[in-house]
Amino acid sequence: MPMPPSSGGTIPDDPVARLSPRMVRFFNGVMRRQMRRAFRGVRVLRAGRPDVPADRPVVVYGNHPGWWDPAFFIVLQETLFPGRQGYGPMEATALERYPFMKRIGIFGVDPESRAGGVRFLRVGTHLLDDPSRTLWMTVQGRFADPRERPVTLRPGLAHLMARVPDATALPVALEYPFWSEKRPEALAAFGSPLVDVGSAAAWQGALEMGLTATQDRLAAAATARDPAAFETILGGARGVGGVYGLWSRLRDTAAGRGHDPDHVAGE
Repeated sequence: MPMPPSSGGTIPDDPVARLSPRMVRFFNGVMRRQMRRAFRGVRVLRAGRPDVPADRPVVVYGNHPGWWDPAFFIVLQETLFPGRQGYGPMEATALERYPFMKRIGIFGVDPESRAGGVRFLRVGTHLLDDPSRTLWMTVQGRFADPRERPVTLRPGLAHLMARVPDATALPVALEYPFWSEKRPEALAAFGSPLVDVGSAAAWQGALEMGLTATQDRLAAAATARDPAAFETILGGARGVGGVYGLWSRLRDTAAGRGHDPDHVAGE
């Protein structure tokens, strides 16, 4: 990958200049409500909860299992990194359909062109100049099942990390499994932070190994189906609804007992 020009000077369509804290707060609220309605719970694996130095910029990079990934990133950013500004790349043609997203830290890139690669490296270097910023990325370049192996990543992030030695790369794994309820779970697990790895080639291997290990940990926890292994950061919609939900409520009321709307009580 060619090396971009220096990040000094003006950045075209600078995401820092466009960021609107008011829009960020509004959109955070929208995404939290959406995830509450869509999932039984939004949970983070307790083991490995992120702990990164406050004096280093952070790149949170993850797998790409589904449509909900950007919304999940927004909720994680607000909940776990409240003192940082969050940014993320998006395919430029898609971003042009949703221009308001430029006001919440999203910047456009063309992942298939040389110019797109140069822009990504230039904007990424610019963003990571400030330790109070976090860059969020899905790095597989496509939707991929969370159990697919080997985990392979596009090379852009490795080149970026090689150019910003003060930055920390933090792997995050995402899954959306169904457990015992009508709605799925939104699950996340963080891996060990990566710092000072060296060349782009060394970073590529380290990034792939780090994300693979994190996905494996989350897969084991998701398979075990134990909510206690997770911290619930958003409680979602409960119960099955409809005729069955109404019948269950009436049955419990007639029996004089409290009503638990979950299919498996106590979760």
